[in-house]
Amino acid sequence: MKPSRIDFAPRSLRRTIARTRPATWLIGSIGLMLCASSAVIAYNLLRQGEARQAELQRIQTRIAARIQPAPARHEVVIPDGQADAVNEIVGRLNLPWRDVFQAIESATPASVALLELSPDAKRHAIKGTAEAKNGDDMLNYIARIGSQPFFDSVVLTRHEINEQDPNRPLRFQFLAVWEDTGK
Repeated sequence: MKPSRIDFAPRSLRRTIARTRPATWLIGSIGLMLCASSAVIAYNLLRQGEARQAELQRIQTRIAARIQPAPARHEVVIPDGQADAVNEIVGRLNLPWRDVFQAIESATPASVALLELSPDAKRHAIKGTAEAKNGDDMLNYIARIGSQPFFDSVVLTRHEINEQDPNRPLRFQFLAVWEDTGK
């Protein structure tokens, strides 16, 4: 004979949860996870669709701007003096600073203090002022700069002993010229 279940307890949520089988809980959990993942996928698809719609609007705006006729341009005449001044400023701005600084920096030893660098864009040159402890350090420094492949020539233009400093350093000026490579 089959056992019969007799249960006279009133139906309630607590009783239903207690009598629910683990397989039912597992199926319910899987169903909730599927619903949540479907919601996330739907949200991502909606955002992708909105992004594509915005991109389409941008492309249509660009196409419309290209199709419209360009406004008539008025030719501007620049006086020769002003054009020369602008060209001189552009030439100063287009100096090969990175190459100049790399060449100077790699040639400067610890015994020489570099005080000033000033460019001369028209002559493709840089004037420098430095201090050294003695004449040998000064001449070695000028030779090291001259051996840099970037510079075509380096010339010592002036030197003097700084009498006001107790260490009496040798202050000197040099001119380093490089070839115009059209950079």
